[in-house]
Amino acid sequence: MQRPIRVLVAKPGLDGHDRGAKVIARAFRDAGMEVIYTGLRQTPEQIVAAAIQEDVEVVAVSILSGAHSTLLPRIKELLKEENADDMLFVAGGVIPDDDIAFLKEKGVAAVFTPGTPTTLAVEFIREHVKR
Repeated sequence: MQRPIRVLVAKPGLDGHDRGAKVIARAFRDAGMEVIYTGLRQTPEQIVAAAIQEDVEVVAVSILSGAHSTLLPRIKELLKEENADDMLFVAGGVIPDDDIAFLKEKGVAAVFTPGTPTTLAVEFIREHVKR
């Protein structure tokens, strides 16, 4: 039997609101994925270290602080430096539409904004995880 898709859900930066991260973590869990939640106020270095240690296929970050244009590219850089850029990297949260193209250029595979059904994130992951 194949193991479930392993997803790290992380909250980078100083953002102290984690309701969205908990909602998406539960949606992933309910869809049969194995979820590791890092908790609040994680640095990019902590997120990447946890992703590698937990041997996840997906790094999913939730960010509301407005620091997405700095923190998300840094996480992707660190994944590359650690030869872990084969992990699917997705983001969600309050991210302006004008910033999405920039984030995708920097390696974020998908950006899910408020109001996106959790089923779309689940489907995206299932379609893109390399097994």
